[in-house]
Amino acid sequence: MDCLFCKIINREVASEILYEDDLVLVFLDINQSNVGHTLIVPKKHIVDIVNIDDETLCHMMKIAHQISKKIMENLGATGMTYSINYGDAQEIKHLHLHLCPFYKEKKAKMDAKSIYELLK
Repeated sequence: MDCLFCKIINREVASEILYEDDLVLVFLDINQSNVGHTLIVPKKHIVDIVNIDDETLCHMMKIAHQISKKIMENLGATGMTYSINYGDAQEIKHLHLHLCPFYKEKKAKMDAKSIYELLK
């Protein structure tokens, strides 16, 4: 399979992994839209939100809640946007939930490794 997220899950492509369990993998987005931009992906290859089972979707939201708290506490974010693209709006055809932190004051760009060190 030529899915980037499956390759990250299988450790064929390196990433800054923040959390992992039997259902999901959580890692920093390589193209940070904002400091702390994080992705939650199901380990099972699920194309988009219309194909996901309730258990996995609910688990993704539970983990999003936990990771969002950590991002807000450790990076000083004052808000958070959750988003899931699907269909033609989805660049990588593997379901993923974006956690995009919001900051009242613009935060200087940081590389993923530095962000990882603050969140691990």
